[in-house]
Amino acid sequence: MCDDLTELDNAAYLNRRQFTALGAGAAALTVMPGCMAQTATGTAAMPTKSRAVTITTPDGTCDAVLIAPATGKHPAVIMWPDIAGLRDAYKTMGTRLAGEGYAVLVVNQYYRGSPAPILDSLTAWRTPEGQAKLKPLIAGITPDGTVRDAKAFVAFLDQQPEVDTAKKIGSCGYCMGGPFTVRTAFANPDRVGAAASFHGGGLVSDAPDSPHRLLAATKASYLFAIAKNDDERAPTDKDELRKAADAAKRPAEIEVYPAQHGWCTIDAPIYDQVQADKAWGRMLALYKSSL
Repeated sequence: MCDDLTELDNAAYLNRRQFTALGAGAAALTVMPGCMAQTATGTAAMPTKSRAVTITTPDGTCDAVLIAPATGKHPAVIMWPDIAGLRDAYKTMGTRLAGEGYAVLVVNQYYRGSPAPILDSLTAWRTPEGQAKLKPLIAGITPDGTVRDAKAFVAFLDQQPEVDTAKKIGSCGYCMGGPFTVRTAFANPDRVGAAASFHGGGLVSDAPDSPHRLLAATKASYLFAIAKNDDERAPTDKDELRKAADAAKRPAEIEVYPAQHGWCTIDAPIYDQVQADKAWGRMLALYKSSL
């Protein structure tokens, strides 16, 4: 999770790193939904279209963005943003994924308390104003609520003209959204075929419904991309994930990346384009084989 200790780790790392063009990689990826993006290999992506949507859940009405190739039906993917929520950075990331041939639903996990955007960047989360806005909303998210949301999101996607319902659904999540990908697979075992967690927090705990304990009740394949400093703080988590996946007989790629927590989010100060592209490529490989 993106907490005070993680932020101190990242600040110290940035102070050590001589990186004169920190924002250049993120800027290069910035495209607006509906425009041409680029694939991970730099080739032209499919043209995309975007529309704002609302999804009725048992807990209210969730605002989200659906981004898909401009024509045809495609496998669907649910994208769970990091702690700062649905904002332009995640619309850009969703557009990039849609350009690879997926119908991407980028959701506002905080819909119970506020429509998106709540913050305009990840950096804003560390301000007193950002903390004051987000902490009550974070407290409103529960594991059971996330499972209810995931069921509603899948049901919604299966009714959309952009979605190929003959294909399995994927999920990806960042930071706090990492464990939500497992809960998505748990909520919809017959529909969700792949889940990718990037620097996810709270994947392993003593709770009976800890995400790693849910793998056996899913039918998905997994990618767990772990940050170096997260692994340093919880070095046995990767081993528990490995044991849980093996016991559940679920395919799972589990790797610690030489990058800091938050490295995959394009507006994060710690964004690492080289390692983010590597993780992105592994997600695409997962989706190609599992959806």
